Order: sequence, then structure tokens, then C-alpha cells
Amino acid sequence: SCLFFSTLVFLSEVLLNPQFNRVPKLGFVPFLQQKRRFRGGFSKKMGSNVERCEVGVESKLGLVHPATKFYADEAVIALKAGKVIAVPTDTLYGFACDACSSEAVNKIYEIKGRKHTSPLAICVGDVPDIKRFAVTDHLPYGLLDSLLPGPVTVVLGRGESSLLEKSLNPGLDSIGVRVPDSDFIRIIARDAESALALTSANLSGQPSSVSINDFENLWEHCAYVYDGGVLPAGRAGSTVVDLTKPGKYKILRPGSAKEETVAILEKYSLLEEAASR
Repeated sequence: SCLFFSTLVFLSEVLLNPQFNRVPKLGFVPFLQQKRRFRGGFSKKMGSNVERCEVGVESKLGLVHPATKFYADEAVIALKAGKVIAVPTDTLYGFACDACSSEAVNKIYEIKGRKHTSPLAICVGDVPDIKRFAVTDHLPYGLLDSLLPGPVTVVLGRGESSLLEKSLNPGLDSIGVRVPDSDFIRIIARDAESALALTSANLSGQPSSVSINDFENLWEHCAYVYDGGVLPAGRAGSTVVDLTKPGKYKILRPGSAKEETVAILEKYSLLEEAASR
């Protein structure tokens, strides 16, 4: 639309300028060729506007892609190169990177303007992958499969055998883990063969994003932005539950699935941990 408007303005300048009265009809010569031919009739301001529009269109087309399997390989390549991408989940849009790349993790903190003392969660492709990064032996058999995939973040101990880099959430012996009920992010997590550091795609303290337009001011910091449309779950995010203690649970954030989560936990005979005083 910006280019079309500039075209109309240019044509009006040409028609109203006497020095162009003898110019043959433009016919179907492409507009950019006319721009070169009649460069003297262009104002510098208009020329720069057209350039900005063209650059903007090109950059957006190169940066934003549909969140489909077709683009999974490029997303994985970007992740393995230590880049940050923006992806839809089953709750909100998030920034994701290789959780084992300290450089990429630091970049996420910089993009969000977030303090390094605020921990990041990780995302894996499938429930069995969780045990590679966190301690699950103390949980009732089948519990994680009942909770996930879904809008739930389970907080578990990292343990000595965790494959996570020590630089991720330093000083903490626990980690929040997600398996979103969202095909695209699960595909790239599987293909990357690593855990993805995952956090909401917004500036720290600002409203969460349910569409890519909500964080358009941050696109430039991402290798790619993957568009999954407007997400229907609202801005509550995932329900966060602490499962680090055997037989106990604690809801750390109600999120979008608290009732369903509590029902599953109680079905497996877990007891709610009393709030600390």
C-alpha cells in the first residue's frame, strides 16, 4: 500500500510538471524503471519513503514465516547457530533458543530486558525427553503423560545427570519443563535434539503476546518469527506446578489450566504442599 501511494504521487507530479508534457505514455513500463528514467521529477523525500517501504517489505517477508513443518529445518539451523527465534505455543508466543548455548540464553535476557536472576523454563519435544534434563524417578508412573503435552510447566530437580548447561539458571537446582501441545515447537525441539530455553515473547513486565503483532517491536532481535495466528488461550500462560518433592505438589502460578492440573495431581494421590509462612 505504501508503494502504491508513492506511485500515485509520482504520477501526479509527472502530469502536472510542464517539462514532462512531451514524455510518451508510460504504458506498462514497471514503476521502478520510470523512477530511474525520471529521477529529476522525484523529490528526495518521496524517494527515501519508497526505499523504506521496499526494505520494510523485504525484511518482513524474510523474517516472518508460517509456523508449519515446511520451515522447521531453517528454525533448527538457526537454533544450532545460537540464534533466538519466536514461536507460538499452546498458550502464548515465546522466544526460544538452544538451552545449552550460554550465548543464546544471554541474548534472550537482553531482548526481554530481564534480570538474570529470573529463571527460564525449557521445552522438549516429547514427555520421555524430560528425564534427560530433570529428575523424574520420584513421580508416580503415568503422571507426566497425563499432564503433558499441555499448558503446564512442571518444576523438577535438575540432578547431577542433567544435560543442561550450568550457565542456565545458575544457582538453582530445579528447572521448569514444558511440552506444549503445539506441533511446530515440538517438531523443532525434536529435530534440534536439545532442550529449548523458552520464555514469553515480550519485554519483561509487559503484557504477554497472543499474536506476532503484539511484539513487533522485538522482531528485529530474532533470526525468524513464526506466525501461528492469534492464540485462543488468552494471556494467562501455562500453569506452573512444583513437583520436586515426592508425593507433594505446589501451584506456583495458576495459569490457564489450574483446575485440570489439580484434578490430575489428586488423581495420582499427590497432596498439596502447605504454603510456607
